[in-house]
Amino acid sequence: MRETDRVDDLDVTPGPGAPQGLRVPAGELAEQFSRASGPGGQGVNTADTRVQLSLDLATTTALSDEQRERVLSRLAARLSGTVLTVTASEHRTQLRNRGAARRRLAELLREAVAPRTARRPTRPTRGSQRRRGEAKSRRSQLKQQRRRPRPE
Repeated sequence: MRETDRVDDLDVTPGPGAPQGLRVPAGELAEQFSRASGPGGQGVNTADTRVQLSLDLATTTALSDEQRERVLSRLAARLSGTVLTVTASEHRTQLRNRGAARRRLAELLREAVAPRTARRPTRPTRGSQRRRGEAKSRRSQLKQQRRRPRPE
């Protein structure tokens, strides 16, 4: 695998938890390229098209302390230590896989930064209660019709 130094800043669009969006400096992103399986013909064995994009969430300057805490807890299952790694190998070219990995990382960060909204408890509507009762009655009648007739 080889690593490259030419990476642009990663922009995360604004959303809940990051009203101005996020900008991850290029120096904090690590890209690694390797051979990918899948389509590509003879070139698949020679071209390094799979992209692994990594970001250390503990040291990045793109996140505030509150955002960092939220992201680390939400993405804990995906992390290796504090490093978040995204892999893209679905395209035939390295350039398209780089774009896919960057979009995937930006989407993960945007979702993880957003605060959870509490569910507001609701009650069943009168119509839904009526429909449930009618369905129970129909089911009861169906089962009664299946019974063996009484000898009278």
